[in-house]
Amino acid sequence: MKAIHIAVDLGATRVRVAAGDGRGLRYRIVEETDRRHGPEGVARQIIRMIRTLEVEVEAIGVGSIGPLDLSRGCVINTPNLPFDEIPIVEPLEEAFGVEVRLLNDCSAAVLGEKHFGAGRGLRNLVYITLSTGLGGGAIVDGHLLLGKDGNAVEIGHLTIDPDSELICGCGCRGHWEAYCSGRNIPNYARLLLRDRGLGDGLLNQLTGGDPGRLTTELIFKAARMGDETALWIVDRIGFVNAVGFADVVNAYDPELITVGGSIALRNPRLILEPIEGYIDEYLINRKPRIMLTPLGDEAVLYGALALSLWGFS
Repeated sequence: MKAIHIAVDLGATRVRVAAGDGRGLRYRIVEETDRRHGPEGVARQIIRMIRTLEVEVEAIGVGSIGPLDLSRGCVINTPNLPFDEIPIVEPLEEAFGVEVRLLNDCSAAVLGEKHFGAGRGLRNLVYITLSTGLGGGAIVDGHLLLGKDGNAVEIGHLTIDPDSELICGCGCRGHWEAYCSGRNIPNYARLLLRDRGLGDGLLNQLTGGDPGRLTTELIFKAARMGDETALWIVDRIGFVNAVGFADVVNAYDPELITVGGSIALRNPRLILEPIEGYIDEYLINRKPRIMLTPLGDEAVLYGALALSLWGFS
C-alpha cells in the first residue's frame, strides 16, 4: 500500500482526521473530542481514528486548539478543554514511527488557505475563525508566523476593553474572545440586555423571557428570522468583531482575510456585513478583501494536510 499523509484537526468540540495528498483530502472521520479519559485520552483517540483509516502513514500534520508549546509538542492551559497539558507529538510519533508536525489550528488553517484555498499566490494572508473560541493565523511576506512557542497570532486574546465585566475563558478581562466566541456570546448578550430587556419578539419567545436561557444558536436563529432585539445584539457583536479585524489589519497588513468557524459559516451575512460596515473607523492600513473561506469547516484539516506534505512553508 502506498504511504499517505494524515491530517488532524483537534478542536474543543470535535476531532477530525483525514488522509490526503497534494490534490486534497479523502477518507475523513469525525468524532466528539474525548473529555472523559484525561489528557492522554485525547492522543489515544487520535491514534485510534488514524488506525481506523487502515492506511500506511507517511507523515502526520496536526492543527490544534492552543495555546501550544511547540518545543514539547503539546497543548498547554487551553481554556476550551479541562486539561492543563495535552501531549500530541510524542504519542503519535511513538504510535506510527513517522514525523509529526504540530501547529495552532488557525496557523494551520492559513497554511491550508495558502496551498488549497483563496490564498494561493498571495504573500500576505490572515485566517480568522469565529467558533467555540476565536483565533487567527497569519502569513506575512510569505512567512508563516509562529512565535517562540507557536502562539504568535492568538488574536482572540487581544484586549477590547481592560475594564470590561466580561472574563475570557483564559481568565483575563475584556478579551475579544470574551465578547464574540460561541462560548461567550451569551454572556455579552446578557450584558447588553441588562438595561434593555429581551423585547416582546421571537427571542423572548425562544428563551421564555429568561436571559439565562440565551445561547449563541438562539440569538442567531432569531436574528435570521428578523427579531429586532437579536439583530441589535448581532450588530453589537459585529461592531466588536470590526474592531478586532481592524487590529489584525493594522498589525499584519494582509491582502486577504478569510473567515471560518461555525458561527461565520452558518451566518455569513450577519457576521460579515457589520464588520464591513464598521471596520473603516478603526483602520490605519488599507482595507483588504474579507471573505468566507472556500475551505468551509475543513480549513484546519487542509492546513494540517499541507503541514504534513510541505512543512511550515
